[in-house]
Amino acid sequence: MKVFINPGHDLDLDPGACASGLKESEVVAEVGDLVKQYLEAAYVEVVQVLQDDDLDYVCRAANRSGADIFVSIHCNAATNEQASGTETFAMSEAMFSKRLAHYIQDQIVSSCGTVDRGIKFANYYMLKNTTMPAVLVELAFISNKSDALLLLEKKDEFARAIARGITDYEVSLKPFVSTNTGRENNPYAMRGTGYE
Repeated sequence: MKVFINPGHDLDLDPGACASGLKESEVVAEVGDLVKQYLEAAYVEVVQVLQDDDLDYVCRAANRSGADIFVSIHCNAATNEQASGTETFAMSEAMFSKRLAHYIQDQIVSSCGTVDRGIKFANYYMLKNTTMPAVLVELAFISNKSDALLLLEKKDEFARAIARGITDYEVSLKPFVSTNTGRENNPYAMRGTGYE
């Protein structure tokens, strides 16, 4: 399996959400790099880690990369400082994206002790313009003091959890992938079919 990792925002041009002395772009850059290390240690190929504010460029790069899945990593923020927890987004009609989202969400919540805000569905630009199963992970709320402390101190745990979620997803695909299945049952052949 090949994975494309997109830490959100841009280290030079757009810090993303900022609170509690943290910048979203810096937190997710570090988490993304760690995810790459853990996936490669598990013999999962990471075709690219790309952090850029040009979403069209990121999507085109992902679509050209040959990646089997796309994972965008973000920190959440809200005007209500009590808002907290982890949520993972997928396209509503995309069954393999939903499957991937569930595995990553479950691993983060169980490993990092965040509030489980669940799987959610949205037509985010990056989810609808990538041609492979794609998810957007909101690790925790940078605007919440308790969550911000987790983002500061548990980057490694977040990264390990995302990597485990991805490998859990890969293992779950085995019933779908065999020499006897057709394209409609093979998640590695789903690009552009509406089943992502």
